[in-house]
Amino acid sequence: MRIEEDVKLDFKDVLIRPKRSTLASRKEVDIGRAFTFRWSGQAYEGVPIVAANMDGVGTMDMARAFAQMGQGATVALHKHYKLDALLDFYKKEGSKNVWYSIGVADADVEKLDAFLKKSPKGIDKLCIDVANGYAEPFADFVKKMREKLPDVTIMAGNVVTGEMVEELILSGADVVKVGIGPGSVCTTRKMTGVGYPQLSAVIECADAAHGLKGLVCSDGGCTVPGDLAKAFGAGADFVMLGGMLAGHDQCEGEFIEEGGCKYAVFYGMSSGMAMEKHAGGVAEYRASEGKAVRVKRRGDVAATLQEILGGLRSACTYVGAVKLKELSKRTTFVRVTQQLNNVFGAE
Repeated sequence: MRIEEDVKLDFKDVLIRPKRSTLASRKEVDIGRAFTFRWSGQAYEGVPIVAANMDGVGTMDMARAFAQMGQGATVALHKHYKLDALLDFYKKEGSKNVWYSIGVADADVEKLDAFLKKSPKGIDKLCIDVANGYAEPFADFVKKMREKLPDVTIMAGNVVTGEMVEELILSGADVVKVGIGPGSVCTTRKMTGVGYPQLSAVIECADAAHGLKGLVCSDGGCTVPGDLAKAFGAGADFVMLGGMLAGHDQCEGEFIEEGGCKYAVFYGMSSGMAMEKHAGGVAEYRASEGKAVRVKRRGDVAATLQEILGGLRSACTYVGAVKLKELSKRTTFVRVTQQLNNVFGAE
């Protein structure tokens, strides 16, 4: 056993200090990014926001809405779509703004193989998602997927430390998802005691990834547009959103009416509700690590995305970042929480 006494921070623990700027308007800010992925060699241009691969958020309707907005934001489709539905979507809509999502189960691989066999164009982006990216078989799985799909951009996770980011990139991941426990409907930190403050995780993981020409996606912990600015300021290349996109017309699931208002049920993919829906219940060897919450109906997602992008542009103007790429170089974080003298507290 050992104790690390270095301060680790979440988004709520800091603010971005403003700096002198030559920008006269938010219109002057370019919030797009351009990447060439290390392993696939594919080029990407667009706003680096990804809708999470949760069955209430990573939907085909969300992907269609993102495509209509033309910002280049992408959607990680949830892995529970039937094969025929996926084939039909890719045939009609293409693959430009979606990630095909899988876990590491045999059934996920079998469905992917069937998809690739029947789809003429296949896929160009793959999201490999597990709750615990530290298990040795996971890195081996990423390596196998890289060998199998050499020209496909692979995003894999989740992890929160630099050494595992390096492991996954060297195994073939182009983008590593960073985050354990920060999501609004994730209870991993409460159930297991495991996690890492998201801001510090992004800072440390981005540093590790960029040294190997890899990228990171901050996954979880964003509740307001300013959190995205902090994630990008910390070095994130992409930011994945779940709760901030829940409750919109493009989300799947029924709306419940109560007291004259309509609500959607938003739940974590490791929650009892999700496992009951997709696996017939919580297996006897595990516990639920997610919860369900009610989210007020929020209408079309276009208005919310515009609000998010507006906040991001405004953050850039406050520090003089003409491009989103410059935000991390222009960011100075100011701590707004009290620092304890030691891990046990100070008197």
